[in-house]
Amino acid sequence: MGFANLALLPFFDFSGELLPHFNHHEIYSIKLPGNPKLGEGKPENQNHAVIFTRGNAVQTIDMNQAFSGIGEAIQIRADVLQNTALDAALNTQFLFQIGVFTAIPMILGFILESGFLTAVVSFTTMQFQLCSVFFTFSLGTRTHYFGRTILHGGAKYRATGRGFVVLHIKFAENYRLYSRSHFVKGLEVVLLLIILLAYGYNNGGAVSYILISVSSWIMALSWLFAPYLFNPCGFEWQKTVEDFRDWTDWLFYRGGIGVKGEESWEAWWDEELAHIHTLRGRILETILSCRFFIFQYGIVYKLHASGRDTSITVYAWSWIVFAGLFILFQVFTFSHKAWVNFQLPLRLIQSVTLLLLLAGLAVAIAVTDLSVTDILACILAFIPTGWAIISIAVAWKPVLKKLRIWKSVRTLARLYDAGMGMFIIVPIAMFSWLPFVSTFQSRLLFNQAFSRGLEISLILSGNNQNNG
Repeated sequence: MGFANLALLPFFDFSGELLPHFNHHEIYSIKLPGNPKLGEGKPENQNHAVIFTRGNAVQTIDMNQAFSGIGEAIQIRADVLQNTALDAALNTQFLFQIGVFTAIPMILGFILESGFLTAVVSFTTMQFQLCSVFFTFSLGTRTHYFGRTILHGGAKYRATGRGFVVLHIKFAENYRLYSRSHFVKGLEVVLLLIILLAYGYNNGGAVSYILISVSSWIMALSWLFAPYLFNPCGFEWQKTVEDFRDWTDWLFYRGGIGVKGEESWEAWWDEELAHIHTLRGRILETILSCRFFIFQYGIVYKLHASGRDTSITVYAWSWIVFAGLFILFQVFTFSHKAWVNFQLPLRLIQSVTLLLLLAGLAVAIAVTDLSVTDILACILAFIPTGWAIISIAVAWKPVLKKLRIWKSVRTLARLYDAGMGMFIIVPIAMFSWLPFVSTFQSRLLFNQAFSRGLEISLILSGNNQNNG
């Protein structure tokens, strides 16, 4: 009936005891449209996949990254030459492939619509306009709120802005919008990359480190600075000064009943914690926040003071030091209202404590194996630990309020937001001091308008020259 030339490919069960003369149980047979393909693994995979296919022809694609042996040959050559930079580049080829294949549909769409040359020009222009930075940032927004919805449920509308935007957004407003969704995660990636540079990648050299981490640095910097890079007049010195003053006023304004998040950091912080309201959400937030403790655990065993000691005692001592730092933080942030009649003794205690701390560090560096590098490494370790404690504390806010330690957590959280804001605004201020940066940004944002001869300065200033 037309099946005379079909080959039967049997499959046997070898899970049991091996029997003489190859007498094993046959599971099933596959009818092949021709002679079977014999080989080691891959041809057999193609044979047994025939039963799952339909149609007159089947195309098989090898999804390995060997590139028909070329990659392996280069890898062997790199090992011979001990070229670790080339080795790192080959290890990151998969990420490069993802980026290329992701961009291919868009490029093909341009080619079909406008032709090859126009498509190349358009794609190149998009890269100069930092479209990749914008896409990376918007992808971080979707990822953050998708994850928050999974953990806590609910949904909230976030305005993204549409049309020809010429309004300058203040630094504080951008900080409120993107602090938890982008800035925290961007700084976490930056810390990971710094730790990788300091402890995790010592043999490859600078070129190898750059090849491995460049994509992560682009992602982190996009999450940290994209809102200000695409903000009109974001690098004008006068605007930067006004934004800094407005941000500090918002950060240190105590607020009160009826105060909105746009007016006070405390009110905004309470609004940011509103999504954590279920026991499941609190437990999941606690589990996720524990990842920050890994920073401290990994760094303390790399200190010169710890030597070759890998016992748990080293980790325990790091927690004792952290507890001492927290006590010092409590001393320096003690409420002045409670000691309104004892301002002089309070300031004296704080001054003496600071002097003793500096003297103790100097003696420890001179007498013990503690070095200045160790102190910087401890700072790098304790910053994520403090954020982990804050994240866990906000997840269990009702419990901490009953224990009457919520104000201390809030003060520590304000300090972290102040530090994070300074980390972002200082580079902005440095670039704002250079006059050509603002001009370049305006040209970047309003390139099409410049091409059409519009007076961008009049639009940005609200056409004040015509106001009589």
